[in-house]
Amino acid sequence: VAWDEPQRCRLLAGTVPEQVPMCRRNLELMPSIVRAAAATKSACRGAFAAARWNCSSIERAPAFAPDLLRGTRESAFVHALAAAAVTHSIARACASGELPLCSCGSVPSEAPGPDFRWGGCGDNLRYGLQLGAAFADSPLKSSKPGTQATRAVNLHNSAVGRQVLSDSLETKCKCHGVSGSCSVKTCWKGLPSLGEIASDLKSKYLTAVKVTHRLLGPRKQLIPKEMDVRPVEETDLVYLINSPDYCTVNPQLGSLGTHDRQCNKSSAGSDGCNLMCCGRGYNTYTEEVLERCHCRYRWCCYVVCKTCRRMVERHVCK
Repeated sequence: VAWDEPQRCRLLAGTVPEQVPMCRRNLELMPSIVRAAAATKSACRGAFAAARWNCSSIERAPAFAPDLLRGTRESAFVHALAAAAVTHSIARACASGELPLCSCGSVPSEAPGPDFRWGGCGDNLRYGLQLGAAFADSPLKSSKPGTQATRAVNLHNSAVGRQVLSDSLETKCKCHGVSGSCSVKTCWKGLPSLGEIASDLKSKYLTAVKVTHRLLGPRKQLIPKEMDVRPVEETDLVYLINSPDYCTVNPQLGSLGTHDRQCNKSSAGSDGCNLMCCGRGYNTYTEEVLERCHCRYRWCCYVVCKTCRRMVERHVCK
Protein backbone atom coordinates (compact mmCIF):
# COMPACT_ATOMS: atom_id res chain seq x y z
CA VAL A 1 0.00 0.00 0.00
CA ALA A 2 1.24 3.50 -0.88
CA TRP A 3 0.40 5.64 2.14
CA ASP A 4 -0.38 8.81 0.19
CA GLU A 5 -4.06 9.35 0.95
CA PRO A 6 -6.40 8.62 3.91
CA GLN A 7 -8.61 6.24 1.89
CA ARG A 8 -5.73 3.75 1.96
CA CYS A 9 -6.41 3.09 5.65
CA ARG A 10 -9.38 0.87 4.88
CA LEU A 11 -7.16 -1.39 2.74
CA LEU A 12 -5.05 -2.52 5.70
CA ALA A 13 -6.17 -6.01 6.68
CA GLY A 14 -6.92 -6.63 10.33
CA THR A 15 -7.64 -3.07 11.40
CA VAL A 16 -10.62 -2.30 13.61
CA PRO A 17 -12.85 0.78 13.20
CA GLU A 18 -11.08 2.52 16.10
CA GLN A 19 -7.74 2.32 14.26
CA VAL A 20 -8.91 3.86 11.00
CA PRO A 21 -9.18 7.50 12.28
CA MET A 22 -5.72 7.23 13.82
CA CYS A 23 -4.38 5.87 10.55
CA ARG A 24 -5.94 8.79 8.64
CA ARG A 25 -4.44 11.34 11.04
CA ASN A 26 -1.01 9.67 11.01
CA LEU A 27 -0.43 8.31 7.52
CA GLU A 28 3.31 8.81 7.93
CA LEU A 29 3.27 6.23 10.77
CA MET A 30 1.83 3.41 8.70
CA PRO A 31 5.04 2.17 7.02
CA SER A 32 6.55 1.81 10.51
CA ILE A 33 3.52 -0.16 11.69
CA VAL A 34 3.59 -2.44 8.64
CA ARG A 35 7.31 -3.06 9.25
CA ALA A 36 6.53 -3.84 12.88
CA ALA A 37 4.08 -6.56 11.81
CA ALA A 38 6.71 -8.23 9.62
CA ALA A 39 9.34 -7.84 12.34
CA THR A 40 7.01 -9.49 14.88
CA LYS A 41 6.68 -12.57 12.68
CA SER A 42 10.42 -12.78 12.11
CA ALA A 43 11.39 -12.30 15.77
CA CYS A 44 8.75 -14.78 16.93
CA ARG A 45 9.98 -17.43 14.49
CA GLY A 46 13.56 -16.81 15.62
CA ALA A 47 12.71 -17.13 19.32
CA PHE A 48 10.79 -20.41 18.91
CA ALA A 49 12.61 -22.04 15.97
CA ALA A 50 13.75 -24.90 18.19
CA ALA A 51 10.43 -25.51 20.00
CA ARG A 52 7.36 -27.62 19.22
CA TRP A 53 5.37 -24.42 18.77
CA ASN A 54 7.46 -22.60 16.17
CA CYS A 55 5.23 -19.52 15.88
CA SER A 56 3.36 -20.94 12.89
CA SER A 57 0.13 -19.60 14.43
CA ILE A 58 0.84 -16.05 13.22
CA GLU A 59 1.76 -16.91 9.63
CA ARG A 60 -1.66 -15.90 8.30
CA ALA A 61 -2.19 -12.93 10.61
CA PRO A 62 -4.52 -11.15 11.05
CA ALA A 63 -6.37 -14.47 10.59
CA PHE A 64 -4.88 -15.99 13.74
CA ALA A 65 -4.90 -19.72 14.46
CA PRO A 66 -7.27 -20.77 17.30
CA ASP A 67 -4.49 -21.04 19.89
CA LEU A 68 -3.90 -17.28 19.66
CA LEU A 69 -7.56 -16.41 20.20
CA ARG A 70 -8.14 -18.21 23.49
CA GLY A 71 -5.72 -16.66 25.97
CA THR A 72 -2.86 -19.20 25.84
CA ARG A 73 0.81 -18.67 26.74
CA GLU A 74 1.51 -18.32 23.02
CA SER A 75 -1.13 -15.62 22.72
CA ALA A 76 0.48 -13.81 25.67
CA PHE A 77 3.89 -13.86 23.98
CA VAL A 78 2.58 -12.69 20.59
CA HIS A 79 0.57 -9.78 22.05
CA ALA A 80 3.55 -8.65 24.13
CA LEU A 81 5.98 -8.93 21.20
CA ALA A 82 3.64 -7.17 18.76
CA ALA A 83 3.11 -4.25 21.16
CA ALA A 84 6.86 -3.95 21.69
CA ALA A 85 7.50 -4.14 17.94
CA VAL A 86 5.16 -1.23 17.09
CA THR A 87 6.78 0.99 19.72
CA HIS A 88 10.27 -0.13 18.64
CA SER A 89 9.57 0.60 14.96
CA ILE A 90 8.15 4.09 15.62
CA ALA A 91 10.97 5.02 18.03
CA ARG A 92 13.58 4.00 15.44
CA ALA A 93 11.74 5.81 12.62
CA CYS A 94 11.82 9.04 14.65
CA ALA A 95 15.59 8.78 15.09
CA SER A 96 16.16 8.06 11.40
CA GLY A 97 14.31 11.24 10.37
CA GLU A 98 11.54 9.30 8.65
CA LEU A 99 8.67 10.90 10.59
CA PRO A 100 7.96 14.64 10.34
CA LEU A 101 6.33 15.04 13.78
CA CYS A 102 9.18 13.61 15.86
CA SER A 103 12.95 13.47 15.86
CA CYS A 104 15.71 12.16 18.14
CA GLY A 105 14.94 11.13 21.69
CA SER A 106 15.50 13.75 24.37
CA VAL A 107 18.93 14.09 25.97
CA PRO A 108 19.10 11.83 29.07
CA SER A 109 18.62 13.63 32.39
CA GLU A 110 21.43 11.68 34.04
CA ALA A 111 24.87 13.27 34.02
CA PRO A 112 27.28 11.91 31.40
CA GLY A 113 30.23 9.83 32.55
CA PRO A 114 33.73 11.29 32.86
CA ASP A 115 34.81 9.75 29.56
CA PHE A 116 31.90 10.68 27.28
CA ARG A 117 29.33 13.35 26.44
CA TRP A 118 25.69 13.03 25.44
CA GLY A 119 25.10 13.51 21.72
CA GLY A 120 24.14 11.57 18.64
CA CYS A 121 20.51 10.72 17.95
CA GLY A 122 18.80 8.40 20.39
CA ASP A 123 15.69 6.35 19.65
CA ASN A 124 12.57 8.33 20.59
CA LEU A 125 11.08 5.82 23.01
CA ARG A 126 8.64 8.34 24.51
CA TYR A 127 6.97 9.06 21.15
CA GLY A 128 7.04 5.35 20.26
CA LEU A 129 5.28 4.42 23.49
CA GLN A 130 2.62 7.10 23.07
CA LEU A 131 1.69 6.33 19.46
CA GLY A 132 2.44 2.62 19.63
CA ALA A 133 0.12 2.04 22.59
CA ALA A 134 -2.66 4.09 20.98
CA PHE A 135 -2.55 1.98 17.82
CA ALA A 136 -1.78 -1.47 19.23
CA ASP A 137 -4.32 -1.38 22.06
CA SER A 138 -7.25 -0.14 19.94
CA PRO A 139 -8.42 -3.64 18.93
CA LEU A 140 -8.20 -4.78 22.55
CA LYS A 141 -10.48 -1.96 23.71
CA SER A 142 -12.95 -2.34 20.85
CA SER A 143 -16.32 -4.08 20.91
CA LYS A 144 -15.11 -6.96 18.71
CA PRO A 145 -16.11 -10.46 19.86
CA GLY A 146 -14.15 -11.66 22.86
CA THR A 147 -14.66 -12.05 26.56
CA GLN A 148 -13.77 -9.39 29.12
CA ALA A 149 -11.17 -11.79 30.51
CA THR A 150 -9.45 -12.22 27.14
CA ARG A 151 -9.35 -8.47 26.57
CA ALA A 152 -7.97 -7.84 30.07
CA VAL A 153 -5.25 -10.47 29.58
CA ASN A 154 -4.27 -9.14 26.16
CA LEU A 155 -4.07 -5.54 27.41
CA HIS A 156 -1.93 -6.65 30.33
CA ASN A 157 0.45 -8.61 28.09
CA SER A 158 0.76 -5.74 25.61
CA ALA A 159 1.76 -3.47 28.51
CA VAL A 160 4.37 -6.05 29.59
CA GLY A 161 5.85 -6.00 26.07
CA ARG A 162 6.22 -2.22 26.17
CA GLN A 163 7.69 -2.36 29.69
CA VAL A 164 10.32 -4.90 28.63
CA LEU A 165 11.19 -2.64 25.69
CA SER A 166 11.46 0.43 27.96
CA ASP A 167 13.72 -1.44 30.40
CA SER A 168 16.00 -2.47 27.53
CA LEU A 169 16.98 1.11 26.60
CA GLU A 170 20.77 1.14 26.73
CA THR A 171 23.66 3.55 26.32
CA LYS A 172 25.34 3.33 22.92
CA CYS A 173 28.52 5.19 22.04
CA LYS A 174 30.71 6.20 19.14
CA CYS A 175 34.35 7.18 19.32
CA HIS A 176 35.88 10.20 17.61
CA GLY A 177 39.55 10.91 17.23
CA VAL A 178 42.58 10.69 15.00
CA SER A 179 43.33 7.25 13.52
CA GLY A 180 40.51 5.57 15.38
CA SER A 181 41.51 6.82 18.81
CA CYS A 182 38.77 7.48 21.37
CA SER A 183 39.82 10.93 22.53
CA VAL A 184 36.17 12.00 22.37
CA LYS A 185 33.24 9.63 22.92
CA THR A 186 29.64 10.56 22.12
CA CYS A 187 26.82 8.49 23.64
CA TRP A 188 23.05 8.29 23.35
CA LYS A 189 20.18 6.05 24.48
CA GLY A 190 19.17 3.39 21.97
CA LEU A 191 17.06 0.24 21.77
CA PRO A 192 18.47 -3.25 21.13
CA SER A 193 17.24 -5.40 18.25
CA LEU A 194 13.69 -6.78 18.40
CA GLY A 195 15.25 -10.25 18.48
CA GLU A 196 16.76 -9.44 21.88
CA ILE A 197 13.38 -8.22 23.13
CA ALA A 198 11.80 -11.47 21.88
CA SER A 199 14.42 -13.44 23.83
CA ASP A 200 13.58 -11.54 27.05
CA LEU A 201 9.86 -12.09 26.47
CA LYS A 202 10.44 -15.81 25.86
CA SER A 203 11.89 -16.03 29.38
CA LYS A 204 8.66 -14.47 30.66
CA TYR A 205 6.63 -16.87 28.48
CA LEU A 206 8.28 -19.80 30.26
CA THR A 207 7.30 -18.40 33.68
CA ALA A 208 3.88 -17.01 32.69
CA VAL A 209 1.15 -17.06 35.35
CA LYS A 210 -2.20 -18.74 34.77
CA VAL A 211 -4.92 -16.33 35.89
CA THR A 212 -8.64 -15.84 36.25
CA HIS A 213 -10.57 -12.58 35.84
CA ARG A 214 -12.91 -12.02 38.75
CA LEU A 215 -14.25 -9.42 41.11
CA LEU A 216 -11.77 -8.37 43.76
CA GLY A 217 -12.94 -5.33 45.67
CA PRO A 218 -14.80 -2.77 43.53
CA ARG A 219 -13.63 -4.12 40.14
CA LYS A 220 -12.57 -7.22 38.27
CA GLN A 221 -8.87 -8.04 38.36
CA LEU A 222 -6.48 -10.69 37.06
CA ILE A 223 -5.55 -12.98 39.92
CA PRO A 224 -3.60 -16.28 39.91
CA LYS A 225 -5.69 -19.37 39.22
CA GLU A 226 -3.83 -21.27 41.94
CA MET A 227 -4.26 -19.62 45.30
CA ASP A 228 -0.74 -20.51 46.51
CA VAL A 229 0.89 -18.52 43.67
CA ARG A 230 2.18 -15.01 44.37
CA PRO A 231 0.06 -12.07 43.12
CA VAL A 232 0.39 -11.11 39.46
CA GLU A 233 3.04 -8.46 38.89
CA GLU A 234 3.08 -5.83 36.15
CA THR A 235 6.01 -7.56 34.47
CA ASP A 236 4.44 -11.05 34.37
CA LEU A 237 2.97 -12.49 31.20
CA VAL A 238 -0.41 -14.04 32.00
CA TYR A 239 -2.67 -16.60 30.34
CA LEU A 240 -6.15 -18.06 30.80
CA ILE A 241 -6.05 -21.61 29.44
CA ASN A 242 -3.42 -24.29 28.96
CA SER A 243 -1.85 -24.66 25.54
CA PRO A 244 -2.10 -27.78 23.39
CA ASP A 245 1.07 -29.89 23.42
CA TYR A 246 1.56 -29.19 19.68
CA CYS A 247 2.58 -32.83 19.13
CA THR A 248 -0.16 -33.78 16.67
CA VAL A 249 -2.25 -31.97 14.06
CA ASN A 250 -5.40 -30.46 15.57
CA PRO A 251 -6.89 -27.55 13.58
CA GLN A 252 -9.46 -26.85 16.32
CA LEU A 253 -6.63 -26.12 18.76
CA GLY A 254 -4.31 -24.45 16.25
CA SER A 255 -1.73 -27.24 16.43
CA LEU A 256 0.21 -28.23 13.30
CA GLY A 257 2.04 -31.08 15.03
CA THR A 258 5.75 -31.89 14.75
CA HIS A 259 5.63 -34.58 12.07
CA ASP A 260 8.50 -34.00 9.60
CA ARG A 261 10.12 -31.35 11.86
CA GLN A 262 13.91 -31.55 12.01
CA CYS A 263 15.38 -32.31 15.44
CA ASN A 264 18.79 -32.42 17.14
CA LYS A 265 19.76 -35.94 18.15
CA SER A 266 22.40 -34.81 20.63
CA SER A 267 20.33 -32.11 22.38
CA ALA A 268 18.46 -32.55 25.65
CA GLY A 269 16.58 -29.28 25.08
CA SER A 270 13.34 -28.44 23.29
CA ASP A 271 14.97 -29.09 19.90
CA GLY A 272 16.08 -32.59 20.96
CA CYS A 273 14.52 -35.50 19.10
CA ASN A 274 12.87 -36.93 22.20
CA LEU A 275 10.97 -33.73 23.07
CA MET A 276 10.41 -32.44 19.53
CA CYS A 277 9.09 -35.78 18.29
CA CYS A 278 6.94 -36.36 21.41
CA GLY A 279 8.34 -39.86 21.88
CA ARG A 280 7.29 -41.03 18.39
CA GLY A 281 10.87 -41.52 17.23
CA TYR A 282 12.62 -40.09 14.21
CA ASN A 283 14.06 -41.03 10.84
CA THR A 284 17.68 -40.37 9.93
CA TYR A 285 19.01 -39.61 6.46
CA THR A 286 22.13 -38.11 4.97
CA GLU A 287 22.22 -35.14 2.65
CA GLU A 288 24.98 -33.75 0.47
CA VAL A 289 25.64 -30.06 1.12
CA LEU A 290 27.56 -27.69 -1.13
CA GLU A 291 29.35 -24.85 0.65
CA ARG A 292 32.08 -22.28 0.07
CA CYS A 293 35.49 -23.27 1.41
CA HIS A 294 39.22 -22.52 1.21
CA CYS A 295 38.50 -18.83 0.69
CA ARG A 296 41.44 -16.55 -0.06
CA TYR A 297 41.68 -12.81 -0.33
CA ARG A 298 43.09 -11.56 -3.64
CA TRP A 299 44.71 -8.16 -4.02
CA CYS A 300 42.81 -6.03 -4.89
CA CYS A 301 39.92 -6.44 -3.84
CA TYR A 302 37.92 -9.65 -3.85
CA VAL A 303 37.70 -13.10 -2.29
CA VAL A 304 38.06 -16.35 -4.23
CA CYS A 305 36.56 -19.54 -2.81
CA LYS A 306 36.30 -23.17 -3.81
CA THR A 307 33.13 -25.24 -3.54
CA CYS A 308 33.29 -28.19 -1.18
CA ARG A 309 30.90 -31.09 -0.77
CA ARG A 310 30.17 -32.73 2.55
CA MET A 311 27.63 -35.20 3.85
CA VAL A 312 25.34 -34.04 6.67
CA GLU A 313 23.21 -36.31 8.87
CA ARG A 314 19.62 -35.09 9.38
CA HIS A 315 17.02 -36.31 11.88
CA VAL A 316 13.32 -35.84 11.18
CA CYS A 317 10.37 -36.60 13.48
CA LYS A 318 8.09 -39.52 12.58
